[in-house]
Amino acid sequence: MKISCAIDAKLVVMMPHELNQMLSMSLPDHSGILLVEDDQELASLVKEYLCKNGFSVDICSDGEVAARRIINEEPALVILDVMLPSMSGMDVCREVRTQYQGPILMLTALDEDVDQMLGLELGADDYVIKPIKPRLLLSRVKALLRRSTQGKGLSNGDLSGAALGSGHHSDLAKSPRLEIEKKTRTVLSNGAPVPLTTAEFDLLLLLAEHAGTIVSRDTILSHLRGFQYDGLDRSIDRRVSRLRRKLEDDPVDPRIIKTIRGKGYLLSAVIQA
Repeated sequence: MKISCAIDAKLVVMMPHELNQMLSMSLPDHSGILLVEDDQELASLVKEYLCKNGFSVDICSDGEVAARRIINEEPALVILDVMLPSMSGMDVCREVRTQYQGPILMLTALDEDVDQMLGLELGADDYVIKPIKPRLLLSRVKALLRRSTQGKGLSNGDLSGAALGSGHHSDLAKSPRLEIEKKTRTVLSNGAPVPLTTAEFDLLLLLAEHAGTIVSRDTILSHLRGFQYDGLDRSIDRRVSRLRRKLEDDPVDPRIIKTIRGKGYLLSAVIQA
């Protein structure tokens, strides 16, 4: 017997043991999620599903109202649809990102690469493609909240290797141009603060923990998003591009984050001025 869960007016078919496994996953302890979605049926289904998995969820159907609520209420996480009345999800993301430091998970239509790219460029931390797969949505939500609430660098033991210089046991990793404070999740470049999203900070910290060595795309995706690199996903490349821009690293001849063709990325152990 199969059990079907309707999400986004589509059927996601699961075997009973898959449903039981999905509902019995360990539940995090955290504050609420703001779901910004104008499709009332979809919003209700997503809220019901997340609430069954231990989350507190509020629904907002209007873009302008959502932007005010995100800034004023500072929810633990925002799930933000692209298509909204009064203000698009992209505009909401742009509006709140300078004041809201929590994770933003975008909902975007199937194969709309422009939406995915633009959402990440505006500061979204991750995205889920419609029609929504419940287990994937849950895993993305948990991953974003875990990284956001822990306020730590690497939690995976096998990724906790080398760090910048001799300060790899310190909470403060320094280079001639960068200071990365893990406890407060802040970054200074030449003494000036650099505003980073949750995903951007986690990516930079992962590279810093492996400074001077190559970090593969597979390792990055596995650490940040929980699955392996399939050779097609370009979200990591786009995040690196945004990091370079924010760190004022020359994209043509980068000195801070170097691309090693066919292998991955490397954060220079000694960063030139």
